[in-house]
Amino acid sequence: MKAIQVAGLSKSFAIKQKEKGLGGSIRSLIKPRFSEKAAVYGIDLTVEEGETLAFLGPNGAGKSTTIKMLTGILHPSGGTAEVLGLCPWRERSRLAYHIGSVFGQKSQLWYHLPPIDSFELMSRIYELKRADYKNRRDDLVRRFELEPYLHTPVRKLSLGERMRCEIAAAMLHRPKIVFLDEPTIGLDVIVKQKIRELILEMNREEGTTIFLTSHDAGDIEQLCKRAIVINHGQVILDDNVDRMKRELLTEKTIHLKLQEAGIPFAFPGVELLSQGALEIKLSVDTMAASMEQVLSHIVAKYRVVDVTIEDPPMEQIITHIYARESGYGRNADGGEAG
Repeated sequence: MKAIQVAGLSKSFAIKQKEKGLGGSIRSLIKPRFSEKAAVYGIDLTVEEGETLAFLGPNGAGKSTTIKMLTGILHPSGGTAEVLGLCPWRERSRLAYHIGSVFGQKSQLWYHLPPIDSFELMSRIYELKRADYKNRRDDLVRRFELEPYLHTPVRKLSLGERMRCEIAAAMLHRPKIVFLDEPTIGLDVIVKQKIRELILEMNREEGTTIFLTSHDAGDIEQLCKRAIVINHGQVILDDNVDRMKRELLTEKTIHLKLQEAGIPFAFPGVELLSQGALEIKLSVDTMAASMEQVLSHIVAKYRVVDVTIEDPPMEQIITHIYARESGYGRNADGGEAG
């Protein structure tokens, strides 16, 4: 069975029109005029059980609207969708027992309560058997290393500590699909890596289907095998992540902090963006030079205090994809290809 199957899914919103001047303001209050804005337009997609999918796009592309329809929060304007064989907006209560969600900027944990109390409340909401709940809770506490935070109010946890608790809470009822919306936003590198490892572990050991949105290219590289890109509410790319890595994720930025001033940097396939007395910024073309080669050269030539490696911004990747896809099917002179 397909985990998710979508055909022609669309969603439009009525937007109130603003009128100029005092008379227009009065008219808009008495008899407001509305126009329709399409947020999602005719999306088709399928997701297999146990698949790890990145659902990408710039802000305003329709990602959140699509997720809200797939979880039953919004009714579509047109099209069909099945999640685990259920229609999300008609069978939302049944579906809720089989899916989980984690939103990086919104908490499902009670703010003034410790996580252990939120887990307890959620076990009642999902009608978990007592013994099953305790075994599952203890397993998640061990895997996510939550013991030090269980009895601390959520408001006093760091963002990284809270996100680990959020993901554990979403996994408490053993969902078959987990929707992750920016799960690593605002986290430092070490905490990001830990959360990615935990998500992969749940996918590998329990076959959990992962549906991820993120602006962090590292999330996509490490967590997902396939990516769907949407823009202006339409799918513009459906491809495997390995191919995307070869064609699009070929640039990385390295920031170096040095213990002492070093020689001017030079290495094939690396562009020197800036070099100060104790700082160097580099752009690496990974098709021309491997990161291992570049880092080995850095360690051999400089006394490094700190090093940071960054992926290109997701907006840059999306722009590249959109430009490339728009150019398909056309000749160099702009005419249609035969």
